[in-house]
Amino acid sequence: MSVPFSDSILNSLAPAPARTDGSAGVIDHANWVTSTLDRHGGELTRYAQRFLNDPSRAQDVVQETFLRLCQQRQSDLNGRLIPWLFTVCRNVALDVRRKEQKMSTLVDEAVGSVTATQAPPSEQVEQAELAGQVLQMLNRLPDNQQEVIRLKFQQGMSYKEISGVTGLTVTNVGFLIHTGLKKLREWAKVA
Repeated sequence: MSVPFSDSILNSLAPAPARTDGSAGVIDHANWVTSTLDRHGGELTRYAQRFLNDPSRAQDVVQETFLRLCQQRQSDLNGRLIPWLFTVCRNVALDVRRKEQKMSTLVDEAVGSVTATQAPPSEQVEQAELAGQVLQMLNRLPDNQQEVIRLKFQQGMSYKEISGVTGLTVTNVGFLIHTGLKKLREWAKVA
């Protein structure tokens, strides 16, 4: 997914710190940042929007996240790119929320597009309704349970990665996911 602010990020792109290999290194770095933005910009924007309740501010948070990525060397992240992105995005979003002193509740992220590979329209509608019901139930959970469940199942992160993003212990992450899923199952049986 291409994000509309990618040009402003690239315009401000500075060479990675301590690079001495000339313009080819800068181009490689810019290509790495651009491809990362294309792959993860949308999901980070949705993640930030959960904290801020404002798509425009969420995009600003993601832009700041990628500006910080511009200052990182790919080798420094050593396979930890996704958790690093979500951690920085989360911290920037929380900083924005604190600075504005808004204690608003987290909002629903847009239900992802239901891929209609060979599915009839009636099935697509049914899937969208089911996804909406699950999101409504998920929104009834405490904020910390919502966050860890979304990171686990929407972003595919491990407990350890979620722990790194949220600052919770791995044990606490597991407990929150277990408790949240148990409550969702109870609510699903009643519905």
